[in-house]
Amino acid sequence: MSEFMPKVDGIANAELEKTVGPWGEAWRNFRKSKTAVIGMVIILFFIALALFGPIFAKEGINEQMAADRLQPPSAEYWLGTDDFGRDILSRIIHGARISMSVGFLSVILSVIVGSFLGIIAGYYGRWIDTIISRIFDIMLAFPSILLAIAIVSVLGPGLENALIAIAIINIPNFGRLIRSKVLSIKEDEYIMAAKGIGMKDARILFSHILPNSMAPVIVQGTLAVATAILEAAALGFLGLGAQAPQPEWGKMLADSKSYLQSAPWTMIFPGLSIMLTVLGFNLMGDGLRDALDPKMKN
Repeated sequence: MSEFMPKVDGIANAELEKTVGPWGEAWRNFRKSKTAVIGMVIILFFIALALFGPIFAKEGINEQMAADRLQPPSAEYWLGTDDFGRDILSRIIHGARISMSVGFLSVILSVIVGSFLGIIAGYYGRWIDTIISRIFDIMLAFPSILLAIAIVSVLGPGLENALIAIAIINIPNFGRLIRSKVLSIKEDEYIMAAKGIGMKDARILFSHILPNSMAPVIVQGTLAVATAILEAAALGFLGLGAQAPQPEWGKMLADSKSYLQSAPWTMIFPGLSIMLTVLGFNLMGDGLRDALDPKMKN
């Protein structure tokens, strides 16, 4: 009797997969990864901080109070104050909204533009593919942060221009990812059947090819948000991103670098915020990759 149990379990699992669907199965696999769940909790915490934190933060985050300058963490100032007497906790809370906005918006722009170019290049091929692929190769030949610095130098320093620069430098990553996926899908039988019945290219691309190419994009997008937050912090640290008195985490690090020994809390807490946010997205991205990529399943 026992020899039939594996077959029964296999049939039950197959029926369960059909019931929950591929996305339900991916969610079930994602929840099995403790590190991925921890990453998701960290991300949800910072998203909640960005959305609702400013309601509870102290008002006047940009008001200078010389009497409270460089105060250590205390009951009044939980994370201390900076060199202008501003509450670091309140500025970190408001900075979460800036960093999250830059991360998500830049990645969304990169996904939209990169996916469009990648689909066009992979589906039509020939000279269109050659031109788009060579543009991607040229952009990827430069270190991403140097290319971002160059773009911001042309556009001018500022948070909006930093967002545009970060979006531009991430376009080739999504474009090449989608292009490779399209090349593997466009010869499938259901795509050939759609062409055979006279379905228009636009409908084939956006109704059949794009939805079946989204799994790797979701994984790459999650990891790209972490990279975008780091790049925004780097540009802010260099004075090319957020400008004073905006409480962006990288800008806060730049303003506090002179007080590393005398008032280390002014750098520690913004740095921890960056580290935890990036860690959360990386952990969640790894979990999504394992859940969505069939090759990674046991």
